[in-house]
Amino acid sequence: MSIKLICTDMDGTLLKDQKIISKKNLEAIDKAINNDIIVAITTGRVYRSAKLYADEIGLRTPIIALNGAYIGDSNGETIYKNPLTKEMAREFFEVSVKCGLNPYFTTEFGIISKKELPETHVYKIINKELEKDKQIELIVIDDIEEILDKYGDELLKGVCADKNNMEKVLEARTIIESSDIEKEVVSSWPDNFEIMNIGSSKGEAVKKLAKYLKIDLKDVMCIGDSENDISMIKCAGVGVAMGNGTEDVKRVADFITDTNINDGVSKAIETFI
Repeated sequence: MSIKLICTDMDGTLLKDQKIISKKNLEAIDKAINNDIIVAITTGRVYRSAKLYADEIGLRTPIIALNGAYIGDSNGETIYKNPLTKEMAREFFEVSVKCGLNPYFTTEFGIISKKELPETHVYKIINKELEKDKQIELIVIDDIEEILDKYGDELLKGVCADKNNMEKVLEARTIIESSDIEKEVVSSWPDNFEIMNIGSSKGEAVKKLAKYLKIDLKDVMCIGDSENDISMIKCAGVGVAMGNGTEDVKRVADFITDTNINDGVSKAIETFI
């Protein structure tokens, strides 16, 4: 085994908080790149947000975004996308609203939400520091039929999150998972769940990216911390769980590194590369 591709999650993994990549992680990634190893961001975030960090690191490699529902190259060109069906989107929206929650959809370019996102949302925070043309688009539409009419082919993921109403989030997830409509359902944080079309997962996207780059999966290392990272950790030659990761992630990993606060990504790279 010789690692040729590293796929790393962002939040809770590469980032120390919602915005910062540590100096040690940057240095380790730079060393990997200098050893002809490809490094790719693999995230639940929208492509435009992930690209900000890819540019900061200096990556000119494809980005897996939206839990694998979208893969884009470094120039913003689409390599792969798998949008929600209108049936999936409508069910997700209506169930979430019925449970008293504020659902939103993510696209390649941003978010379409029923209500204005809170000021504490990561994209709201990031946008305050960006020039207008680089900001993540935040669109508010409270009618699902209008959303489907305007953006139906661009809805790549549905997200429902509310840390103050986790019981309602769980209720909505349970209803949606038990329906007859097949879809992928995962969590990236304890207080949320996310839906994608069948075939959209980080694991499937890593397989597609490895094939695109002509790299064997045994030569891939994947690093993550949450439920949405399990599929890619299981399919990789080396699956790495963060020290701050959930127990179900740690159970399927080949190696457990340090936490995101303590530069776990850099330590994993140093261990295997």
